[in-house]
Amino acid sequence: MNHAKTFILLAALTALFVGIGYLIGGAVGMVIALGLAAALNLVSYWNADKIVMRLYKAQPVDETHPNAVVRAYVADVLAMAEGAGLPRPVVAIIPSDQPNAFATGRNPENAAVCATSGLLDLLTRDEVRGVMAHELAHVKNRDTLVMTVTATVAGAISALANFALFFGGDRERTGGLIGTIALMLLAPLAAGLVQMAISRTREYEADRIGAGIAGDPHALAAALEKIEAYARRIHNPVAERNPASGQLFIINPLAGKGADSLFSTHPATGNRIKALMALAVSTGATPLHPRPPVSAAPGTTVPATPSAPRGPWG
Repeated sequence: MNHAKTFILLAALTALFVGIGYLIGGAVGMVIALGLAAALNLVSYWNADKIVMRLYKAQPVDETHPNAVVRAYVADVLAMAEGAGLPRPVVAIIPSDQPNAFATGRNPENAAVCATSGLLDLLTRDEVRGVMAHELAHVKNRDTLVMTVTATVAGAISALANFALFFGGDRERTGGLIGTIALMLLAPLAAGLVQMAISRTREYEADRIGAGIAGDPHALAAALEKIEAYARRIHNPVAERNPASGQLFIINPLAGKGADSLFSTHPATGNRIKALMALAVSTGATPLHPRPPVSAAPGTTVPATPSAPRGPWG
């Protein structure tokens, strides 16, 4: 997705936010909403990583961590970042049983990559490397700022829409209460569609570049299949309370509830796996360590593969 299209979509989110302000309080409400939108974008720009990491209680870790698995995780991320020509990112762990990961930060110099504890428990070392390479690709592509800002603004749109729905908006205008209610219900949906347009292309590109950073498209494909299967069974309560932040993760963290993924910001996992396998064929890439073939069937449960070397994972 080019920068012009991204700018247009971000402008659409801002305009939607301002429009809801007009519905709530007329011209005065519109001005207030415009000021709030500007403040939200400014705060998101300077504090993107802190906002999201605090929300998910992500804890930074380093090479001195007492757990060998965590030390290896940190070492792999830092080595791949260096190999990709990126500054040293903050490496963190999110206390969640759901296997997942995301990256955040306003630029590569202020980036953070986070994996859940469930991800480290489920995947092999190669697969974890593949997932974190995907997140480093988002950093390299400077996707993290756009994704965090859109998550913040879309979340604010939903909150403002609920506020307007509760208070009834400006009932004196044409359309009255019924029109206001209809618009309030459609606003979060419209915000979700804009998020979806921004996010989906970025995921395919991060898969492609991440496979190159890790040097193994097969590992990322296998990781996506496992994460998809387990995310459907293990809920992420923080994401459920803050659905606008779901686009940040490598796999939709709301997958545990079917209705939540109706307008998912993520491409179908099966399609992503097929694209990765096609990339492996076109580049002649072979797995760094042999593993069972990926089925590319979305929603299937893939058992752990103890035959694949896992380093400190055992």
